[in-house]
Amino acid sequence: MAAAALTTTCCVVGGGPAGMMLGLLLARAGIDVTVLEKHADFLRDFRGDTVHPSTLQLMHEMGLLDEFLSRPHQEVRTLAVEIGGDTVQVGDFTHLPTQCKFIALMPQWDFLNFLAEHAKVYPGFHLLMRTEGTGLLRDGDRVTGVSAHSPDGPLEIRAGLVVATDGRHSTLRDATNLKVIDRGAPMDVLWLRLSRRDGDPAQTLGRVGAGRILVTLDRGDYWQCAFVIAKDGYDAVRSAGLEAFRAELVHLAPHFSGRVQEIASWDDVKLLTVALNRLERWYQPGLLLIGDAAHAMSPIGGVGINLAIQDAVAAANILVPPLRRGTVTMENLHAVQRRRELPTKLTQGVQQFIQNRVISNVLKATQAPRPPWPVRMLGRFPFLQRFPARAVGLGFRPEHIRPI
Repeated sequence: MAAAALTTTCCVVGGGPAGMMLGLLLARAGIDVTVLEKHADFLRDFRGDTVHPSTLQLMHEMGLLDEFLSRPHQEVRTLAVEIGGDTVQVGDFTHLPTQCKFIALMPQWDFLNFLAEHAKVYPGFHLLMRTEGTGLLRDGDRVTGVSAHSPDGPLEIRAGLVVATDGRHSTLRDATNLKVIDRGAPMDVLWLRLSRRDGDPAQTLGRVGAGRILVTLDRGDYWQCAFVIAKDGYDAVRSAGLEAFRAELVHLAPHFSGRVQEIASWDDVKLLTVALNRLERWYQPGLLLIGDAAHAMSPIGGVGINLAIQDAVAAANILVPPLRRGTVTMENLHAVQRRRELPTKLTQGVQQFIQNRVISNVLKATQAPRPPWPVRMLGRFPFLQRFPARAVGLGFRPEHIRPI
């Protein structure tokens, strides 16, 4: 069957946070943009649900903040860690120079649906669900579009610019010869949920024990939990049995003792294979990669979504004028990488340090750890808590939306 064809100014492949934010910003600026999302909806469990203060600031700049915050969410104003039985507050967002001085916890599908609803207001925005980008169309060495599979069969989308936002397992990245710089990761993460009950701790906590780390996020009527394991250690955890896994959770969080049976089978536990890498170059003629497609982040700090959205804002700010002219050059694409590469490198450097100097040592430990001196200083001098809060909440070089 011959492939159907359509033409657009910019084709964005991947309907995650970077793709949907970029689609909204381009359509808002009058650019014809087509976003491809391979699933029928945005409903996926255990996706990152943190909306950082920097993203909330962008909502404010677009005049959408009040409507956004009217949707169900939880607000995290401080972060704490429990190490060997000692609880220390390590982050305080209430002093950030932003409209919202908290992290909003909202299901990612609600966040993406919100962006889609507002993007659809603009006539130049086209969202194709159940449409998967499968390859690149080229004219010589220049990317001229995307081959895709839609509900109606094969589809060819010709575009002046293709932007890959299709995640850490990017199909479009695999279709290039772009070099990946791998920083490594000593851990993977098991995601699960447990019901929330009256009397549970109020704060979002990281709990650190001998060879164990558990992060709990308050989602209103349940806890979203991240259980950190050694890299490639999932098979060993499963081999030990579900009851042993439940016991590990209770050891770190005793208040879960009456509800770990909610984990009825391993189907209730999702494995996130952690990667920390980035492309040496984020572009080719006619093609730009941003978000996880350009730089997979560790889950430390939950900043991957923040980086992806900041990429999208920078890309829109830089690329709207050349897209309007119809001539996106290699220098334009390089300008996006130049703008966002330093924040990416700095963030990954911090994550790698924490992975190698903290998490790796904890996972090898056989005795309950004590809070290291930097953590003790954060608890003793609350002013210092502003620095990790700024790194997590705003990141390095936060972006702002330029006027249309």
